[in-house]
Amino acid sequence: MNHLLSLVIFSPIFGALIMGIFLRSGSEDSERNAKLLALVTTIATLIFSLFILAQFDSTSSDFQLLEEHKWILGLHYKVGVDGISVPLILLTTSIMPLVIISSWSIKSKVKEYMICFLLLETLMIGVFCSLDLVLFYLFFESGLIPMFLIIGIWGGSNRVYAAFKFFLYTLLGSILMLFAMLYMWFEAGTTDLRTLMEFEFDHSSFSLLGFEITGGIQTLLWLAFFASFAVKLPMWPFHTWLPDAHVQAPTGGSVVLAAILLKMGGYGFIRFNIPMFTEASILFQDLVFMLSIIAIIYTSLVALMQTDVKKLIAYSSVAHMGFVTLGIFSMNQQGIDGAIFQMLSHGFISAALFLSVGVIYDRMHSREIKFYGGLANKMPRYTLFFVFFTMANVGLPGTSGFIGEFLVLIGAYQINSMATAIATLGIILSAGYALWLCRRMIFGEITNQRLQEISDVSFREKIVFVPLILATLLMGIMPMPIFKLISNTVANLIANLEIVSN
Repeated sequence: MNHLLSLVIFSPIFGALIMGIFLRSGSEDSERNAKLLALVTTIATLIFSLFILAQFDSTSSDFQLLEEHKWILGLHYKVGVDGISVPLILLTTSIMPLVIISSWSIKSKVKEYMICFLLLETLMIGVFCSLDLVLFYLFFESGLIPMFLIIGIWGGSNRVYAAFKFFLYTLLGSILMLFAMLYMWFEAGTTDLRTLMEFEFDHSSFSLLGFEITGGIQTLLWLAFFASFAVKLPMWPFHTWLPDAHVQAPTGGSVVLAAILLKMGGYGFIRFNIPMFTEASILFQDLVFMLSIIAIIYTSLVALMQTDVKKLIAYSSVAHMGFVTLGIFSMNQQGIDGAIFQMLSHGFISAALFLSVGVIYDRMHSREIKFYGGLANKMPRYTLFFVFFTMANVGLPGTSGFIGEFLVLIGAYQINSMATAIATLGIILSAGYALWLCRRMIFGEITNQRLQEISDVSFREKIVFVPLILATLLMGIMPMPIFKLISNTVANLIANLEIVSN
């Protein structure tokens, strides 16, 4: 049996165990060793994950690299990957070494900080590999704990409030999903995702292993899963925890939250809501479109009003996730392809934007937009990085941000042209707050004399930004390798949707 997936999933937690057992807290040497061990562990996990890509057959839509082991109480450890999960695993393993490098300035409880991120990496990868309802839920919910600690211990002045708000919002949403999973388990007698997705359509209901989910029950199950993923994504109006969490989280926490954790919501919609509850997805398609449009327009307008640069980027993330849900619930090839591509693109771009904020915050300890101005005069290399990623975030052609949004709009136009036209206004608004932000922070004359002593990006910070620039450009110029990876899996999903909807 191929154990590659288990190696990738549990490599970070193995590094965390070594760190917890053999490294002592407090001394300068142990703190440096903790950082080095965390970096080596995340780089090793990245290398292992590349073997997943090497062994993955993109011409097949089936789950691959399967592993299955029996647990206690009849539970099973079942993992596997398809064209939807592989790119998200690679996104996770690519971002984590950069997070560790960016966290080199952490001085308080360094060992514990690194352990939290290594645990979080294991849990995030586990979500994208799980082929069992119970296993998925364990990975999905357990990720709350290290992120709660990261925000609550190493966050800003209002960190405890933000940490509890994040925890309670996401936990309450997931409780409904747990009830739905238990119902499916008791009725079907299995928690295996592959088995549960093999159904025979029969007019107003479909059969899962001999039990039928009628229209009303299917609707309730869809709503239960939707509640969890909508909060995690987050969709409007379930988004209010996100700006507080971003503002209070340390830079590394904000990067992981925006680049990876939010993507679990989109992944959940594609993995559960669309294929398992297709009729309910069609029933609620207009509602999701409406919520997506509100997210795109409303949060873009709110971003224009922000005085905190980190909060502005947080609201921008909500708007971009609106494009993701718009594409997913278009339920066609272009829409879902575009949504997955947008999730990957946003993962790299949002990570870079929050890292950019971290650079100036480490120097000036302020996130207020009015504090800055004229940074181009003192930080030319930083200016290049910041403006590049800001324009990529807007969807500038030639960057990855353009490809995803363009495909989403093509997919959505086939379903609802009016909704697509309104959503397109969000791109104009995003250009508005992006240009406003650059003018206020980057250009003009220096009015704050404290900025006279600010230094440009260091060599360590360049190491973090350069891979993100390359990823953003390569995805924007050569997107086909990603589409080859995901398209067959998405095409199979669309084929099953057509069987149900006809």
